[in-house]
Amino acid sequence: MIVQELFDLSEQVAIVTGGGRGLGEAIARGLAEAGAKVVMASRNFNLVQSTAQAMKDDGLEVLAASLDVTREKEADALIERTLEAFGRLDILVNNSGTSWGAPAVDMPEDAWHKVLDVNVTGSFLMSQRAARVMMDRGGGRIINMASVAGLRGIDARIMDAVGYSASKGAVVAMTRDLAHKWAPYHIRVNAIAPGWFPTKMSQPILANQGARLAELIPLGRFGGPDDIKGVAVFLASRASDYITGEVLVVDGGVLA
Repeated sequence: MIVQELFDLSEQVAIVTGGGRGLGEAIARGLAEAGAKVVMASRNFNLVQSTAQAMKDDGLEVLAASLDVTREKEADALIERTLEAFGRLDILVNNSGTSWGAPAVDMPEDAWHKVLDVNVTGSFLMSQRAARVMMDRGGGRIINMASVAGLRGIDARIMDAVGYSASKGAVVAMTRDLAHKWAPYHIRVNAIAPGWFPTKMSQPILANQGARLAELIPLGRFGGPDDIKGVAVFLASRASDYITGEVLVVDGGVLA
């Protein structure tokens, strides 16, 4: 198999949650550019529909869908809609996420649960439902969005969001455990741990601490869309056939 074939996603079908903007949009576009048919799902349907239309205008095959990842019935409905539209499911990217900034001693309990429900429970519910389909099809790929915040502590003067950090640490552990559980079914489960990328979620931090953070990045810049979509295509393709349970850090060298 030549290298171009290893990265070719033609005839593959992918779901990207949180696909309306930011990293989710970049990943959805990357998978579609590699040949996949992509279902882009978000709780903000108007946003994801607009994003999907822009990608359709570029000749990419995408479908917009509504999804609240914390609701089991909506997860089931999204899987069913994907199968009705394309007849298969090969790739799931769990990108939906949220955060809540507050000192740890003041973190409201409802905010803690909201972050864990979306980032951890939502990723599990979608993974569980996707895996059921992938088992019947003989395999598939699940990519979870973790974060460097789930791999190390962060100075409170930069980011004070313990629920987010805890949730991403849980995503890392879940990724590794599901990789073991589902390897016999040829389902590869990996995670991407981004560093600092300009997104709606990170914008307040970058606005206040951007110059300081940039100095801490060995490569001297924040991440961009091309830095994340190539990684996603790699983990979604046959190029990563012998990789499962890994957390691929994309942070410009900070953890180095």
